[in-house]
Amino acid sequence: MGYKAFTDRITVVGSRQPTGAHLLDQLCSRHDIDHRLIPIRRLPTNGMVERFNGRIAEVLATTRFKSAEDLFQTLNRYVYFYNHHIPQQSLGHQAPVQAFKEWQVRQPELLNRNVINHSGSDT
Repeated sequence: MGYKAFTDRITVVGSRQPTGAHLLDQLCSRHDIDHRLIPIRRLPTNGMVERFNGRIAEVLATTRFKSAEDLFQTLNRYVYFYNHHIPQQSLGHQAPVQAFKEWQVRQPELLNRNVINHSGSDT
């Protein structure tokens, strides 16, 4: 598996605390992103990630980009659309942002940031 591409926290004997030396951990830290890992070998979660990656691959395969900036803008638009407008079966047929807003109300300890300034109901 490609664990090493995303983290240095996975070893043959299990998980460990991040060293902060891995390139992705450093990038996340610079952009104030909380880098969380899914449980190893948890097929339902891995399937969701693979489905999302497949959708991104489809956008890339079916779109001709004029420049790197065009690619960047297209991916940003797709991720925004996905997070705000595409209902997910695993989230009770809600878009991810709406699910996060509900989790923030029901289980605020799950999120370390407020879900704000996003379209959709704030109630």
